Amino acid sequence: MMPRVLVAQIGARMHYAVPRILQEAGALERFFTDICVTGDWADTVAALPPDITPPTLRRLAMRRPTAVPAAKITSFPLFGLTFGFRRTRARNAGEAARMYLDGGRSFCRRVLRCGLGGASMVYAFDGAALELLREARRAGLTTVLEQTIASVQLQDRLMIEQAGRFPDWEARVLDRKTAAALCAHERAEWEAADLIVCGSEFVRQSVADCGGPVERCVVVPYGVDDRFMLPARDPRQGPLRVLSVGEVGLRKGSPHVIEAARRLAGRAEFRMAGPCALPAPVVADTSPNLQILGPVPRGDILRHYAWADVFLLPSICEGSATAVYEALAAGLPVVCTPNTGSVVQDGVQGFIVPPGDPDAIVTALETLADDPAWRRDMAERARLRFREYDVDAYGMRLVAALHAAANGLMPASSSAAGAPAAGPDGPSPSRKGGAHPDVKDRIPMPASR
Repeated sequence: MMPRVLVAQIGARMHYAVPRILQEAGALERFFTDICVTGDWADTVAALPPDITPPTLRRLAMRRPTAVPAAKITSFPLFGLTFGFRRTRARNAGEAARMYLDGGRSFCRRVLRCGLGGASMVYAFDGAALELLREARRAGLTTVLEQTIASVQLQDRLMIEQAGRFPDWEARVLDRKTAAALCAHERAEWEAADLIVCGSEFVRQSVADCGGPVERCVVVPYGVDDRFMLPARDPRQGPLRVLSVGEVGLRKGSPHVIEAARRLAGRAEFRMAGPCALPAPVVADTSPNLQILGPVPRGDILRHYAWADVFLLPSICEGSATAVYEALAAGLPVVCTPNTGSVVQDGVQGFIVPPGDPDAIVTALETLADDPAWRRDMAERARLRFREYDVDAYGMRLVAALHAAANGLMPASSSAAGAPAAGPDGPSPSRKGGAHPDVKDRIPMPASR
């Protein structure tokens, strides 16, 4: 028997995939969120020319839970506006983290004031779930937490390492008191959850490595819909076009993108799409073949995928980056790290490179630039891989996991077959004389060639 699920989510994470999936499965009881739009005016705004539409209004119009009936949605717009304003005012990582904790508690209180209704299960997201999960458990409901990123303990350690490596960057490193408070809050959420849904093995392993309840974790890779699909294209002539999507900063491995662009000047062109708060000296020192675009509305991102030949995301710490699924749908070979939490298979749809290693990134990109036929093969395999991890496949995996949990069973993980099973620091790269071997030496060429 399927549970009746109450979903509580701040923001438009993955275009509201979880409530959409549960509604289509006939399992959604209620959806609570901060701020979204449900009226027809969103279509009107989306149809307006971008040059006459304020960016804030365009972003708001994209926060629309399609396929979720308005009657099942309860939003808290005043809370959402206040939360967003406070987020922009945070002066450092510690202040931002404390703001998120306060916002999560406030959100949970608002949901609980509305009541749990006829739900038999509550599904909430890390950082904004604790009070809701505790009350749901006291009421006898099944509690589910989605762990959207690796553990706070691992995030903190990796960011400290990156801050030491790139002192000129404005690193978001927590003060020790705030880091301890976040770790304690995270562990309390884990303890309040009957099931912890992890988007990747990287996330699950991070829970295990800090002594968390890994026995209650299940790996459910994500998926995106067909809006990101692009028709097959023949390899272009000219410099390789490399796209990165996501916040420009240390966690996404952005220094290594910038370094790769510098080394490949004349051979490749780079675009970085996403919020950027880099210090002016860092921006001024980037090479001319790199464009830092800043935030790009969801409705505009497809044209950047269409521009690209290759997708690059050398993340230091993620959950399971949605942008990689989008890139696969667009038919782009992907270069990423194990810490990206992707479903990319090394040497099949792209290359898995060690985190923090610009040499390996450059080698992978040079290989793709030098071999257009192999790049075309990888692009086709990327489209095929997307079909295994589109939103429909994601929905089946998620619904099966929740159905099992509702019936007192521990669901089996749906890990990406063939994806690297790596620890939090990624695999130890093979070495030849202290240097990374050439990509073609360490990865078999496709059989079709």
